[in-house]
Amino acid sequence: MTSVQLDKPVPEFTCATTANDSLTLNSLKGKNIVVYFYPKDNTPGCTQEGQDFRDYYADFQAANTEIFGVSRDSILVHKGFKAKYDFPFELISDPDESLCKLFDVIKLKKLYGKEYMGIERSTFLINTDGVLVKQWRKLKVKGHVAAVLESATAL
Repeated sequence: MTSVQLDKPVPEFTCATTANDSLTLNSLKGKNIVVYFYPKDNTPGCTQEGQDFRDYYADFQAANTEIFGVSRDSILVHKGFKAKYDFPFELISDPDESLCKLFDVIKLKKLYGKEYMGIERSTFLINTDGVLVKQWRKLKVKGHVAAVLESATAL
């Protein structure tokens, strides 16, 4: 499987969301899409990032932009996380890492000297034609969502 490339159409994908549906990229044509990948539900950085997207949600909607958060957590865990923090957008469960691999976000990470493969916090902006127009990798949460909104508004 090839991974996504900047200024190229994103290959079609299907995934499970907290809305119990099977989401496809084609079903979102005509909207800009933010897909943000994060390591784990209910951890400090991931919670803050979700809350920031929640707080700017109306602004993203005004910019014709849908938001999707992705991690390897199950739909059940995602539903609890979404409800706890009142996220108005859907979360995508990617337990087999197919979407993570498509966006090439599984990277070697270190925690307390231990190496493991995990999700590198990353965000991708896809335009109304399904083309990847911007990506943020190895990002810091603080101020990130405002930068994504600025790019989405400019489309």
